[in-house]
Amino acid sequence: MEIERKWLTDGWPTLPETARIEMRQGYLSLGPTVRIRSERCGEHTDYVLCIKGAGTLAREEIELPLTAEQFARLEKVVGRPLIEKQQRRYALPDGLVLEVNRVDAGQPGEFFYAEVEFSSVQQALLWEPGELAGYLANEVTSTPGQSMGEYWRRTRL
Repeated sequence: MEIERKWLTDGWPTLPETARIEMRQGYLSLGPTVRIRSERCGEHTDYVLCIKGAGTLAREEIELPLTAEQFARLEKVVGRPLIEKQQRRYALPDGLVLEVNRVDAGQPGEFFYAEVEFSSVQQALLWEPGELAGYLANEVTSTPGQSMGEYWRRTRL
């Protein structure tokens, strides 16, 4: 189960980073969501097949590892340029992690968004951004059209 809240942001926050990850992702299906993604951190790259159920705040998510060869074959099946994402991660005081993504840098539709994942719906609903309230002012968790799948539909199909 994936439980997360999402915000549109303006750039990177002024926090110490814990990780930088370069991602490429594409969609095989938007209903249900079936996505492939490569995640490169330093010299290591993971390849993932992800299947997501319906929902916004909470939804079923199944992630399965892929080999580089399987990813390359599925990328050909996708047949469209993959979304490029730069992700930076930041440790929050309450033990949670803020993930901030820059999507399609340098492209006309470039944008930033942030996510925080939670262990329960109750934790997600009760969480307050504290000192990050200004940075996380534009929450879009339940706003139609704000998923990466919808961005794929608008920019790739």
